[in-house]
Amino acid sequence: MTDALVAAAIAARENAHAPFSKFKVGAAVQDEQGNIYTGCNVENATYGLTVCAERIAIFKAISEGARKFVRVAVTADTETLTPPCGACRQILWEFCGDVELVLSNLHGKTETLHLGTLFPRAFDASFLQPEFRS
Repeated sequence: MTDALVAAAIAARENAHAPFSKFKVGAAVQDEQGNIYTGCNVENATYGLTVCAERIAIFKAISEGARKFVRVAVTADTETLTPPCGACRQILWEFCGDVELVLSNLHGKTETLHLGTLFPRAFDASFLQPEFRS
């Protein structure tokens, strides 16, 4: 049986706009109330303006009022499970902390770990001067 969060990431992947790389990624984030927000990667011809699935899912959740997250799932059609890129790890860390992260592919393979495993000694607001912390 597929986990609902992973299923949401797999479904979101289908909406990816990846005409250049053909590398479609889906992500889903679950808040503390159990709501799931999804995202897919959206490429741009300039590449630098491309936005990853993980960031879109987080930004959608934030824009809908979610603030505390418990799990994130990332899905790609790769044999080796694909972790979030560095920029996504930073965003995930800032908004989710050491959240449970489920990596999956379209063949049913999954791996669950915590973001801190992929992103040790992450930079966040705790390093800023007190007047700049939220």
